Amino acid sequence: MSNEQPIRVLIVDDHPVVRDGLRGLFAGDPGFEVVGEAENGREAVARTEVFHPDVVLMDLRMPELDGVEATREMVARGLEAKILIITTYDTETDVLPAIEAGATGYLLKDTPRDELRNAVRSAAAGESVLSPPVAKHLMGQMRRPARDTLRYTSDAA
Repeated sequence: MSNEQPIRVLIVDDHPVVRDGLRGLFAGDPGFEVVGEAENGREAVARTEVFHPDVVLMDLRMPELDGVEATREMVARGLEAKILIITTYDTETDVLPAIEAGATGYLLKDTPRDELRNAVRSAAAGESVLSPPVAKHLMGQMRRPARDTLRYTSDAA
């Protein structure tokens, strides 16, 4: 690997075993540095302000402040970390609020290890990242308003 600085990652999940697993996934790769962990959204916001990670891996459903609200708060505070939601929930009602709040991407917890590391690299580079099932849901949601608009336009003609 070149002399590039490792990607600084903050892991946010209310389940210790998930945090342990994610830390282990990145610990063996010199391209990453896990700078901290948080078990809820409030801690995530505070630790992002302190550790300045490049990427925050954010669980969606947590106590105190969920992933969407924590993402919204980080964006409102002007924090520059890219936020990747990582969750088991892939419904439109979960995905859209997270993206609208400012998440850079949305991944499912069954994402293979190499794909997860690549997603974090992509997010750090400013690219949007979506798991394929999430992209499908999002595309479906985005197409619906277009069909409704076409219907109203043709009715008015």
